[in-house]
Amino acid sequence: MYPNKHFPGRKKEAAPMEEAFQELLKAYRLEDKFKEKSLTHDWAELVGKTVADRTESVFIRQKKLVVKINSGPVKRELQFSKRNILELIHERYGKDLIDEIVFV
Repeated sequence: MYPNKHFPGRKKEAAPMEEAFQELLKAYRLEDKFKEKSLTHDWAELVGKTVADRTESVFIRQKKLVVKINSGPVKRELQFSKRNILELIHERYGKDLIDEIVFV
């Protein structure tokens, strides 16, 4: 097969899949949206099964993580642990993703 002058073919060095994915997110300016979706998806993993079972919804709006909890005692415990949860999120997803957590 002869090389096509309009299509140079593959790069000689293949990038690892994760690296290529990160480049794609950066090219389309979707890094923050991907991090937001990852955080909301990983909420149960971050806080554990007990809290996850009592969580009705999780979303991010204007750099605030809003978590709707259907149990008063669990919500109160989360209020006390807010700083620890925020630090965990900052370590995992970066400090620029959210500034505050609101439990509703």
